[in-house]
Amino acid sequence: MATSRQDHAPGPPGDVRPGPPAGQGRHPARRTWGRRLLAWAPAALTIVFVAAVLNLHGVSVRDIACYGAYLVLCLALPGLLLVRALYGDNRTPAEELALGTALGFAVEVGVYIPARAVGLPLLVLAWPIATYAAFLAVPGLRGHWRGKGAGPAAPVWWPWVPALLICYLVAKTSHSLYGIAPLTWPDLVRYADDAPFHLGLIGELKHHMPPMSPIVAGEPLFYHWFVYAHWASASWITGVEPLVLLLRLGMLPVLAAFVVLVAMLGRRVTDSWAGGALAAGATLLVGAPRLFLGSAGTFTWGGIHDAAWLSPTFAFGAVLFVPVVLLVTDLIQRRRYDLRGWLLLGVFLLAVMGAKATYLPMLLVGLVAVALVEAVRRRRVPWPVLTALLMTGACLAFAQFVLFGGRRQGLMVAPFSYLRTVWQELTGMPVGTAPALASLAGVAVMYLLAWAVTWSPMLGLLSRPRLLVRPDVVLLTGIGAAGLGAMIVFDHPGQSQVYFLWGSHPYPVIIAVFGVLAVLRRARVPRGLVVGAIGAGLTAAYAIPFLWGVTAPLGPGQPDTALYLPYLTLLVAVALAVVVIVVTRARTRGWALLVTALAVIGLPAAHHARVVSFLSGLAGQPAAAAAEPAPTAPLGALSAARWLRDHSSPEELVATNVHCRWGEEDPCDSRQFWLSALTERRMLVEGWAFTVHNADSWQPGRLEEHQPFWDQERLEANDAAFRSPSTAAIRELREGRGVHWLLVDERSPGVSPAIGDFARLGFRSGDFAVYRTEAPAG
Repeated sequence: MATSRQDHAPGPPGDVRPGPPAGQGRHPARRTWGRRLLAWAPAALTIVFVAAVLNLHGVSVRDIACYGAYLVLCLALPGLLLVRALYGDNRTPAEELALGTALGFAVEVGVYIPARAVGLPLLVLAWPIATYAAFLAVPGLRGHWRGKGAGPAAPVWWPWVPALLICYLVAKTSHSLYGIAPLTWPDLVRYADDAPFHLGLIGELKHHMPPMSPIVAGEPLFYHWFVYAHWASASWITGVEPLVLLLRLGMLPVLAAFVVLVAMLGRRVTDSWAGGALAAGATLLVGAPRLFLGSAGTFTWGGIHDAAWLSPTFAFGAVLFVPVVLLVTDLIQRRRYDLRGWLLLGVFLLAVMGAKATYLPMLLVGLVAVALVEAVRRRRVPWPVLTALLMTGACLAFAQFVLFGGRRQGLMVAPFSYLRTVWQELTGMPVGTAPALASLAGVAVMYLLAWAVTWSPMLGLLSRPRLLVRPDVVLLTGIGAAGLGAMIVFDHPGQSQVYFLWGSHPYPVIIAVFGVLAVLRRARVPRGLVVGAIGAGLTAAYAIPFLWGVTAPLGPGQPDTALYLPYLTLLVAVALAVVVIVVTRARTRGWALLVTALAVIGLPAAHHARVVSFLSGLAGQPAAAAAEPAPTAPLGALSAARWLRDHSSPEELVATNVHCRWGEEDPCDSRQFWLSALTERRMLVEGWAFTVHNADSWQPGRLEEHQPFWDQERLEANDAAFRSPSTAAIRELREGRGVHWLLVDERSPGVSPAIGDFARLGFRSGDFAVYRTEAPAG
């Protein structure tokens, strides 16, 4: 694999004035310290900015300080030492810290699982302590505290790139998540429906190993749950509430490390510092060009920049998957066998295995593509690629048959199901409305054409055809193709197949950036013409939506053919550009300018969509906010839940009369998870939407949250204690079902005021009461 050039081609000798060697001069020590301060200034300013934003949104100085110390001492620093010992390479300090943090995530989860299983969760601290001890005591490891000296000669502006991108993500998070509501009740219900589900799993992993579903007692948790183990460990070590980790702190180091690692991978593949910067920036802005007015939605919304906080498993998998790709691209191109590198790859593969289910299948496809190309190209068995394939396949099999129990989890083959959702959104038709075949075909062609525009800069590699068969290029392209293909072929409740596409974003982005740089280098295009191509791309991205004025969703009576007009216009413009290139014989330079213009349209398409929405006055609500208006929640739930958490054991089971989202009882929306989340206790039956039984019975065209509970006998026994309490009903819960506590929403219709005659009142706050399932005193 190509490594980044440490220096650009030097100019004539007269362009550079001779000076004293580095470290010499009138004040060498002062100059050295000045350079170091300047190099670390972006990181320092970023930390200050992040801390200020967190404190503004209700995170205490104590929590910020404790969590920051935990990140450095328990994750980043021990991880960095291990990276230096296992993966000798030339990296910048930021890249080493990002790799060390990612490795820290992986090792911490691996240690926390057995520590929690034996009932000693704080035993997880053994791994950073043992790491420090080994690197202090073993002479051969002590040198890793200092590193290997100077890293690659990065440009002065390079540290500012990840710093600015991280600040952008934090500012975006402040607007779209932190600004939704404070971390108080009942404001918490304004967060997305997934938030209490994630919170409940943190509580489950904090107190139990192996984990089960906390919302329905006895229901297995066949899920990618490693991120919750990480946050459970963080909560034990720091004392920070899981709620604060989930909605304020926990995703920030994940996003920061992800940005730096994508920039690192992009720099290596493109052999360019600018390529790394562009790849990292485009990964946060990429999407399918949406040439309509109106708020950005399904067509463009998604990716790490939009979905990280809504799906922590997706983001956690993303930050662990980049090192996997980085290591694979390195190991399969080395001429000598590097046992330590393969060991490190194995650690990251195991971590990705339980972090998110969508990544390893895409890696498998990419590796198969590399194996085929290498076998044909070199006419011999590509053993390193086959080794990586074997390791990936083994992890994938273990995940499918052990972690996920061999269940399909609602995933099924249903080609173009996602595009039916896109059609419904763009036309304004109700969920469940089936489009005509011609309409579905039209939207499919339009959607694929939009992604073709985004990925078309890859064609720039045709200017240097040998690059197309380079292993890293084939691997990243294969991952991108697998992501888009899986999203189109599969269907899943809640449209979760989109995580294949979103998870693949960085890798075709890097190849697209590589294509632009490759063709521009080959054509030697003057800077003025490049600026002109950029201007042409920006003009097309913003002029076409306003030229046609098509607003999505369409108004009543508008034919869906109106959606195609902006894309036909773009297609005609590209065709005219091709004609001009051919007629004028512009050749490589003309193609380079066209590729650059298309890259400007597609790679930052998500950003363009937001700007167009804002300019059209139809920006709507932040996409990361709760998708549906939150109903008024009963008062006192948080106080009652916290009292129950403080006065019960994690092994004690709770029954509740709350099964549906408040205000969504008819039909029952079973995405109700707040009580198990806030109590950190398992419920006999709370909501059941996100369970294995519910997912396995789901079929396309149905909403999983409206499916009935599969065990009506259990549900009736549960509800009888609240609607018609009696000694027999309470005894059935206590002795027959193992229930120790009742958590009652007294505002709910049908609740009997006589519960206290058969169970002992423990606490009451607002609309909630907590009872023990034992006879009241006296």
